[in-house]
Amino acid sequence: MSGSRNVNKFRLMHKILITGSIHEIGLELLRREKDFEIRYAPELPYEEILKIIPDFHCILTRSETAIPRELIDSAPNLKVIARAAVGIGNIDVDYATEKGILVINTPGINTTSAAELAIGLLLSAMRNIVPAHSHMSELKWDRHAFTGTELWGKSIGIIGLGNVGHRVARYAKAFEMEVLAYDPYVSDEVFDRHHAKKCSLDELLTSADVISMHVPKNEETTGMIGAAEFSQMKSGAVILNTARGGVIQEKALLEALKSGKVAAAGIDTWEVEPPTENPFRDFPQVVMSPHVGASTKEAQQRIAESVATQIPRALRGEVVDYPVNMPRVKVLSSSPVSSYISLAEKLGLFSSQYVEFTPTHLAISYRGKLAKHDATLLRLCFLKGLLQNRQDYVSYVNADQQAENVGLHVEEHEDPGFTDYESALICELSASGRQFVIGGVVFSGPHPRITLINGFECEFEAEGTILATTNQDRPGMVGVLGTCLGKNGINIDQFQLARNIRGGEALSLIRVDDDLPLKVLKEIRNQEGITSACKIVL
Repeated sequence: MSGSRNVNKFRLMHKILITGSIHEIGLELLRREKDFEIRYAPELPYEEILKIIPDFHCILTRSETAIPRELIDSAPNLKVIARAAVGIGNIDVDYATEKGILVINTPGINTTSAAELAIGLLLSAMRNIVPAHSHMSELKWDRHAFTGTELWGKSIGIIGLGNVGHRVARYAKAFEMEVLAYDPYVSDEVFDRHHAKKCSLDELLTSADVISMHVPKNEETTGMIGAAEFSQMKSGAVILNTARGGVIQEKALLEALKSGKVAAAGIDTWEVEPPTENPFRDFPQVVMSPHVGASTKEAQQRIAESVATQIPRALRGEVVDYPVNMPRVKVLSSSPVSSYISLAEKLGLFSSQYVEFTPTHLAISYRGKLAKHDATLLRLCFLKGLLQNRQDYVSYVNADQQAENVGLHVEEHEDPGFTDYESALICELSASGRQFVIGGVVFSGPHPRITLINGFECEFEAEGTILATTNQDRPGMVGVLGTCLGKNGINIDQFQLARNIRGGEALSLIRVDDDLPLKVLKEIRNQEGITSACKIVL
């Protein structure tokens, strides 16, 4: 009997490997758990982690430790990957999901810290604080060598009016700066709420004295500020990057500093971290920091508390605050809702890449059997897909809040009398007389299918890289599309054509085997008879 109890006790013990430095309060919270065994090894090399990871049920890390496929394959007992930060770029989330491993993080906790750093870099750059300090360190005294510039009366252009961006706007207002902002994914209501003047990117670049980056890093934002954008700026502009390395092209920034187009810069995030070379150190007007936006005592304490509170719940199968991939991992009930989770997120993701206007309203219709169940999760999934490339962080937990942050009003409808399919999901986005409608169904398998796009009926698998085009309904258009793809070496996996009326407009959905480069998209858009073309990745 005694041996049996020991075996059971061993089986209940959760082993946690911590490979990133976290605040002591987080360690203390985890150590209080009686059924937890903690190994704190923040300096452990990756090769050593690979050797010992098979024994652990959870790995808690920061940016220093990569969690690729190789490590996941080496961890047969791994149930939870925890990231003590918002970024998850060092984790292969898709593969973790495939293996049924829950990924959690701590978003939105360091927004105050990041915003304050942006203002700190701005003050340092405009008042020459760093070179003045170095001057004094050499026992020199020249009061006229470090004449700076006031913030009062200047304009700050904020690119990305999200959680950090709107705080920077608030702080800038305290200095009596004019706040300009560019964010195509938030409504006019959000600009008004934060007393920011809505601008196009071109308007912001040409008008702002200071430009501050607050965007997530994705396909759209990578390299978004380059030589062409610097050429549009005022002479003597100041630029700040506390967002993500790579959203500003560093070589172009370097040239703008050399020419004097940019008078000063504050940089916290870098294309390569840590930088292998750093030519910016030769410029005294550049204030640099090693990605310390979240590095305040308060933020680190809050992050540690958040992750240490979530890990026990995650390992015990309870609900967590910030699940990155929970609905795809968590075993849900067998109701129709569970089979529609993936489709709902993909309909949102499709919409985010297809819709060319900023929606202010979302209407979701649950039809057939879906209408007879609590479909709240589907709303969250659609919103996550719709907003995940537009906001700093969107999860199933904060999706409603993020929708509110961008000024998106959501309403839901039930249609239990629908009989065309057993169940169906329809989502309508609208703003100022413009609308976009997308719908889908899930066949047994499950096989999610997109069945409706703006009045075009179809039946298309919601997966992969898709070319979505509209064109005049006339002979030869299918051949035009096939020829463009073929001569560029792009193979077609699935092709579906739909039209509203004969001789009207037609919709083509073409899934391809490989990537769809921008130059190919431009070539297709320039073909006679093509009215629109975009790339969708699901």
